[in-house]
Amino acid sequence: MTGPAPAGRDDDAARSHHAGGHPGAQAPRAASSADGSELITGIGELHTVDPARGEDSVLTDAAVVVEDGVVAWVGPAAEAPAADRAVDVEGRAALPGWVDSHTHLVFAGDRSAEFAARMAGQDYAAGGIGVTTRATRETDDETLRGLVAGRVADAVAGGTTYLETKTGYGLDVEQELRAARIAADAADEVTFLGAHLVPEGIDAEAYVDLVCGPMLDAVRPYVQWADVFCERGAFTPEQSRRVLEACRDAGLGLRVHGNQLGPGEGVALAVELGAASVDHCNFLSEEDVAALAASDTVATVLPACDLSTRAPLAPARELVDAGATVAIASNCNPGTSYTTAMNFCVATAVLQMRLTVEEAIRAATLGGAKALRRDVSTPGRPAVGHLAVGARADLHVLDAPSAMHLAYRPGMPLTWGVWRAGRREV
Repeated sequence: MTGPAPAGRDDDAARSHHAGGHPGAQAPRAASSADGSELITGIGELHTVDPARGEDSVLTDAAVVVEDGVVAWVGPAAEAPAADRAVDVEGRAALPGWVDSHTHLVFAGDRSAEFAARMAGQDYAAGGIGVTTRATRETDDETLRGLVAGRVADAVAGGTTYLETKTGYGLDVEQELRAARIAADAADEVTFLGAHLVPEGIDAEAYVDLVCGPMLDAVRPYVQWADVFCERGAFTPEQSRRVLEACRDAGLGLRVHGNQLGPGEGVALAVELGAASVDHCNFLSEEDVAALAASDTVATVLPACDLSTRAPLAPARELVDAGATVAIASNCNPGTSYTTAMNFCVATAVLQMRLTVEEAIRAATLGGAKALRRDVSTPGRPAVGHLAVGARADLHVLDAPSAMHLAYRPGMPLTWGVWRAGRREV
């Protein structure tokens, strides 16, 4: 890392974002009060993903007590302390809420025609981003906020309790600022992605100057992270370095879109600059894998995107075996991964990427937290991505006796209950 993790948003503000929605959205249940303590008992299989427990991180016949938004106790149900109220989940499995560390939720428009062309054999290229940029610019604030709120509601209804989202469909100062404001009201962490694509009719170097100057200055109060699409058809390694260094100097944490469309320098650049994550990682050399394994940079894989683009699957198995930290995220966006369903992404990682269920759960919870530097508690900001005393009380209860059902029954609606910072929302 090149410095301290960027400050995130206040948790109370983050929890308030899910109000609203869009036609057809599956709205979460009205949140229960988080006042006092609550015992969640009768957990047949509890995946704590607690690093301190090591191989003993999966408990049976377990219970969790939540209080003041954090985990107050974890252990055998028979030894659970009393609480102000209790809920019995009747033998269901439970795990930390999903931490979705890579999304693009601030968009309008439809790119199903592009998807159809890809299914007919056309290669994916980054140019489709411009289609979404035009549609987003033409959408008023109220409508755009409703679209984003609906996508967040869908994510929460599927077990996601902490998520990041990006700007990147504005691509001028005014529109990127608007996207940053909307994202800050909707997501737990916000990433500045002005360097998503060079708009038509603008010189690339002049646009990089804009990103590194007036655009960065405008969005800075609303974002914690910066990202760049270091890829053919987007930004060269040299341009990407300029953007990342300017954003780092402005106090932002760093992320990189890298090695998606072919071999490239995205991974090497991310590791060199101490980026928190490099995302996509479809085309990795042995040197890339070794560099990630020797670094604190998380390799974020995006299984739904790989399926949608018919790209080679990111080598998650090789990364885990090498000792790299892997995260799984949805990459929700209108062109290449129009889903917030982390259950689906986890199932795909097991069925297609050859991770074990336990590895996939860890990648989609603690891995995502590490990619956002939220795996360790700091004053006023409890850790996310695992269930240990003092961590944020984010709990995902499955309507199944074990987490194996996530892969055993892919695509089924397995989310039974969701607690977010100690407040039941589903």
